[in-house]
Amino acid sequence: MKRMVLAVLAVVCLVGVGTLSAQNVSFGVGGGLIKPLGDYNTVDKLGFIAGAGVRIPIGTAPVAVRIEGTFSQTSHKDFQGSAVDGKSRIIGGMASLVYAFQAGGSVTPYVLGGVGFYNLKVTVPSASVDTSTSKIGFGGGAGLRFPMGSASLFVEARYMNIATSGGSTAYVPIIAGVSFGGK
Repeated sequence: MKRMVLAVLAVVCLVGVGTLSAQNVSFGVGGGLIKPLGDYNTVDKLGFIAGAGVRIPIGTAPVAVRIEGTFSQTSHKDFQGSAVDGKSRIIGGMASLVYAFQAGGSVTPYVLGGVGFYNLKVTVPSASVDTSTSKIGFGGGAGLRFPMGSASLFVEARYMNIATSGGSTAYVPIIAGVSFGGK
C-alpha cells in the first residue's frame, strides 16, 4: 500500500514539475481551527492548525498540484470529572490535486483531495504517557479563493483521516490564509 501511494505521489509531482511555469506558482500560509471527530473527539477539544504550501499549475488546465506542510495541536478533555493534562500534536505533509472551477467572478471555488504522511504525538505528563507514531493520511475538501491583485485570500475546510493502529484519527481543519503569486 505504501509503495503504491509513493508511486502515485511521484507521478503527480513529475507531471507537475514537467509542466511547471514558474510565473504561475503560488505560495501560501494559513491558520485556523481543527475539530476532532470520532474517537479523537471523545478525548480532545477543539484546537489550532497552521500551515504553508506551494501550488503548481498543471499546464493550462484548471488543475494544480499543491504540496503543503501543517502543524496542529489539541488539548485533552476532562475525563469523568477529572482534569487530564497533556495534548495531541499532528505534524505532516500532503500532496493534493486541486481543481478550480471557472466561476467568472471575484470568487473562485475549488475542490481538493490528496494523500500525505503524518506524525501523531500524544502526551499526558501526569500519567507518564508520551507516544508517537507516523502514518499515511488522506483528505479532501473544498474552498473559496478571493483574488486581490498579486495575492489571494482563501478559506477552506477538509475532512482528514489518518490510519492508526486499530482505527483512525479523523478531524476537520478549517483554514483561512493568504497566497502570493500564480493566477
